Amino acid sequence: MKTWLVTGASGGLGAAITKAALHRGDRVVVSARNIEGARALAREVPDRALAVRIDVEDSQSISRGIEEALAWAGRIDVLVNNAGRGFHGAVEEVSDAEARALFETNVFGLLSVTRPVLAHMRENRTGHVINIGSMAGLASGAGTGIYCATKFALEGISEAMHAELSPLGIKVTIVEPGPFRTEFNGSSIRQAARSIPDYESTAGERIAALRASNGHQPGDPAKAAELICDIAAMDSPPLHLVVGGAAIERAQRKLEQLGAEIAAWEERSRATSFSS
Repeated sequence: MKTWLVTGASGGLGAAITKAALHRGDRVVVSARNIEGARALAREVPDRALAVRIDVEDSQSISRGIEEALAWAGRIDVLVNNAGRGFHGAVEEVSDAEARALFETNVFGLLSVTRPVLAHMRENRTGHVINIGSMAGLASGAGTGIYCATKFALEGISEAMHAELSPLGIKVTIVEPGPFRTEFNGSSIRQAARSIPDYESTAGERIAALRASNGHQPGDPAKAAELICDIAAMDSPPLHLVVGGAAIERAQRKLEQLGAEIAAWEERSRATSFSS
């Protein structure tokens, strides 16, 4: 029996992961800023689920929540950093305050939860950190540049953690899902207050398409959650887990484009070294 701590677990993919782990017989610390949503999930399997309030922007709630988790279970085997939010707007439209608030949740919030859990995992020389990224962390697009920047940051942090923690027996996986049928592009999305007409045909059209896709996304959160539970049971899980056909295709296009540009400029690029 593993003990999971899932942030942002009151809905969406976090709730699906919680249910999948409980269905497999594991214990789950169901954490969310919305404690009532977490409690509703925990009541489904009260002997193996504990609801705690963790707001990833509130250091005191993080400390209390992790203390409650360890007092209840004695250990945390799997940390799922799922809490986060999306944001729409062309790069120029997004204010400094809006960008900083998004990084506070998606990047600094993740770090604030991860550090104390890692201290516990290092003591036991075991554990698995699963960071929920996005295909937006592999390839950016019009209308989501600042959100993508937070997910690019998660990629860099996670790859460094993998290098640092592997010798200590701790695993790291970045989950990079495509569009899944949650409220991510619906009621939970926020948008820049400023609107610039010059971006209507680029960022504006893409944002409209993303919003129109809400409720019709091809990805099934329950199936993604089962896959995440599968990799959590592996001795050698992947560092990158690209989830869903759309995410795979987008990642492949990025690799092809990058490869073509490297090849096109390889000779001149190599020529920038000092002559021997």
